[in-house]
Formats: sequence, structure tokens, C-alpha cells
Amino acid sequence: MPIFPLPQFVTQALSENWWTYLVFGLIGFGFGYVLEISGFGNSKKLAAQFYFKDLTVLKVMFTAIVTAMVLLFLSSAVGILDFNLVYVPETYLSSGIVGGLIMGVGFIVGGFCPGTSLVSASTGKIDGIVFVLGAITGVWAFGETVDGFWQWWNTSGYFGRLTLMDAFHLPTGVVVLLVVLMALFMFWGGEKLEAIFGKKDLSKEPKLRVVGAGVLVLLALAVLVIGQPTAADKYANLTITRTVEDEKVAFTPGQLLTNRLVQVHPGELLASLADQKLNIVMIDVRSEADYNLFHIRGAQNIPLADLETVLPFLLSQPPTNTVVVLMSNDETAASDAWKVLVANSVPNVYILEGGVNNWLSIFGADEADITPTPVPPADDALAYTFPSALGDRYEAADPEPEAWELEYTPKIQLQRQRGPSGGGCG
Repeated sequence: MPIFPLPQFVTQALSENWWTYLVFGLIGFGFGYVLEISGFGNSKKLAAQFYFKDLTVLKVMFTAIVTAMVLLFLSSAVGILDFNLVYVPETYLSSGIVGGLIMGVGFIVGGFCPGTSLVSASTGKIDGIVFVLGAITGVWAFGETVDGFWQWWNTSGYFGRLTLMDAFHLPTGVVVLLVVLMALFMFWGGEKLEAIFGKKDLSKEPKLRVVGAGVLVLLALAVLVIGQPTAADKYANLTITRTVEDEKVAFTPGQLLTNRLVQVHPGELLASLADQKLNIVMIDVRSEADYNLFHIRGAQNIPLADLETVLPFLLSQPPTNTVVVLMSNDETAASDAWKVLVANSVPNVYILEGGVNNWLSIFGADEADITPTPVPPADDALAYTFPSALGDRYEAADPEPEAWELEYTPKIQLQRQRGPSGGGCG
């Protein structure tokens, strides 16, 4: 059981807990205060890093980054929080590189990044105020011109929720330790550069920085030794809240499956596809051969064995009204896929009740080309035969919602997802 109910904390609206305003306000004030006492409200001090005379910016910001990283994954290792519930900004490589270059040039010319300019402006410095006004003008200009390059900005180099662990296929503990060692090497190198170019006397640097470095290494080693919870561990300890008769009830994933609270009737799926308030994502986990024979229009074919490859995209920030519906020929493979996604904290995941076979029994009953198999099918096999592999070109693949009035018990309950957050000095 988590020590602190972080999933509830990060997924509830601010208005549901008044004290969250105080928490976030204190965090913001603390962040600004640390920037100010570190000298980050002074453009001369900030610009000095580009001349290797004063690398305080590098040391302070990278210390904050690696400390947060170590504590985050240590908390995940001991079960305090679920890293998949922490919003990770999606990676847009191409636009990220261009944006980074523009911000870097602005940083060199003006001596501020967006965050430090606000710190400077809040203390009454004229250059900081001018820089903030320039940033506001830049935001306005971007908003007025973004339509001209919207497609490139949103799709070029898009990798979804990408971490170093995903990119290099390394365990979390190994990545954490390597990043800490890299940071400490950069700090050591930065001090050498300061001594050479800035004539800084390193003997006056605080000795506690060595102790802090040692603590960071020890904590990183702890992350490596303890390891991160597996999907099976998360699944075993997971509880999901559902509303039953106007009361919120906590269920284990097994109870949700057994009580059939996540199996949506084909009629509900059809109605949901026509509901503009919902963004339905259908994932067909069957083999490519079965998918090519017949599939519901709009369903994406991601075989069960490949399901984890799409987690970075499902854990990105999709619209908050997104509902994922999994389907197989019956419910066997779809149930296994449901367990994988739920264990990895993907919200609003459901199973098509009875699978594609049940869908066909309702919407394909009057279609002459679709006939039942002569013998009962094996487990999770198609119960119908098709003259050709037409995919979604059968009428049953895209029935008209207005033409069907089916009785069913609604199962879909939209759960609020975590929102995006800012980070860094920007």
C-alpha cells in the first residue's frame, strides 16, 4: 500500500482539495526563492556561464534535475508513487531542436531564460522586465503564425513519452546511476573551467558539496539495487475506484474482471463511437491475419505481444476524454491486454464484451457473406468465415448507430487523467 496516495493527488482537480493550492503555491515560491538566492535574477551572472567564468547555472539546475530524478525513482522503487502516473512531456525531436536553438540564442543575447526573467522582473530589474515583455511578444507571434507549420510542429520527430530507459533499453537503476555520475563529472569539469577562465579560487568552495555528491551516488546505488516494481507487482497492489449506485467503491483489477465492470457491450461501444464527448481508441490485439479478414472500422491492430511498444504513446497526454477499448475474437487475449495496460497505469481501459465474435453476432447477423464456422471455434478464434479478407469493408464493420436500439448496462466511467506540468527553468 503506498505511503502517500499520490495517484489520487495528481489526478484530482485542484478544486476538490483546497490545500493543493497552498502546496503548489509553496513549491512555486520555493523555486523562485532558490533561483533568486542563487543569483539567477542577475543577467551578468547567467551570461557568465557561456564564457566559462561562472557555471553556477549548470551546477544549480543540474543538481536540481539529478536530485529530483533520484528521489523520484527511489520513491517509485519503494512503492510511494507510480512513475507512470507522473506526466512526462512528449518528445518532439525536430521542433524541440529548433526551439532549443532559438531559446539558446535568446539566452545568450538576453542573459535570461523564461523562468529566470520572471525572477528578475519580480525583483524590479529593468532588463528582466524587458525580457518578459519580449517573451510575451514571442508567444503572441508564435500563436499568430503556428498554423503555417502546425503539421511539422506536431508530427516531425514525435516519439510520445520517451525516456532514457526506453531509448537505450537499460534498467532504470543503471540510467539513474549513469546520469548521476555524468552530472558529477560535469560539476568537476565546470569547476576546472571556472578556475581557468574565471580565476575562481576553488579552495573557497563549500566542502559539503563533496558530501552531497556522495549522498547522491549512494541513493542512485539504492535505486539500482532495489529496482523498479514490475508490471505484475503493480497489478497485484492496484486498486481502481468505480462508482456503483452513486457510491465510490475501490476494486482490485481481478474484481473488476470477475464482476464484469469493464466489459462493454457492442451496443455501448457503437453509441460511444458516435458520442462527440468521448475519444474512443480501439485496439485490436488479434493476429494480423484475423484483423485483415475482418475488423471494426477505426480499430488499430496491435498484437498482444507488441502491446508494450505503444505504452509511450498511451502514457503521453491524450485528450482527457480518451477511452481505450481492447478487443480479440472472444475476450481471452483482450483480457490479457487489459491487465498489461492497467498494470502500467493507462486510464480508462475497457474490453469489448464477447469480442469480435459477439460484435458479428449482432451487427453481422443479416450479412450474407458472413457465416458461422461449421464447427465450434477454438479458444479466442474467429467464429465466422468470410469469402475475402476485406477488413473493415464489410457492412458489419461500420454499422449506423441510429439504426440500432440495443439494451445494455453502461460500463464506461470516464476517469480524470493527470494534467501536463512544466519543468526546468523555462
